[in-house]
Amino acid sequence: MRARALFLLLLAAPLALAEEIGEVSTVFKWFGPNDRIVVEAFDDPKVEGVTCYLSRAKTGGVSGGLGLAEDRAEASIACRQVGEIRLKGELKDGEEVFKERTSLVFKTMQVVRFLDKKRNTLVYLVYSDRIIEGSPQNAVTAIPIRAW
Repeated sequence: MRARALFLLLLAAPLALAEEIGEVSTVFKWFGPNDRIVVEAFDDPKVEGVTCYLSRAKTGGVSGGLGLAEDRAEASIACRQVGEIRLKGELKDGEEVFKERTSLVFKTMQVVRFLDKKRNTLVYLVYSDRIIEGSPQNAVTAIPIRAW
């Protein structure tokens, strides 16, 4: 019963999928892939006309290659208007628009969206969390909602 409820919950709240734009190597590893910084793009699933670009560290080596390493918490984000902005439903402050696992079990990187109604601006925040202890490191970007 719990598995069914979890499955239905996942279907009800689709998140954006990232497309890798490019990467640079930062540390050479003798075995396994190098440590690197990746740049990914994703479209906001509820706001047509907005694309976000996320850069973040990916740990290499044998453990990184096997998906067992924990990636660093640092990330940078830049969201841009790439077309006419159209809202696809009601926006909730702090709504998660992107989430990716950054360790085997306990750590994720996520992007949440806020609507600053007073300034007619969309605000996106990227941060990393862990079940027991998250990180205060974060980055923010904002897009004024204007006619295209």
